[in-house]
Amino acid sequence: MTDLATLKTRLLADPKTRAEYDAQSPEFAIARELVAARVRAGLTQEQVAEKMQTTQSTIARMESGRSLPSMRTLARYAEATGSRAVVRLEAA
Repeated sequence: MTDLATLKTRLLADPKTRAEYDAQSPEFAIARELVAARVRAGLTQEQVAEKMQTTQSTIARMESGRSLPSMRTLARYAEATGSRAVVRLEAA
């Protein structure tokens, strides 16, 4: 049986797959931060949705990286999880 790390390494050896993966890196980073904030707050997706007056499926889309949230939505998510949204631009 192949573990996840081995599978990821094998898939990313393909240049086309690697390029697509790298292109989605910012979305994945935002998704990881959202999930981490929710877990730190000890909340479910449903509870965050209720605090934001939206649906659980909207939260799930944001946390999956399939939907890039606006700055306003990020601020609302941060407030719902007792966090603070911070934007930082780094040199490439």
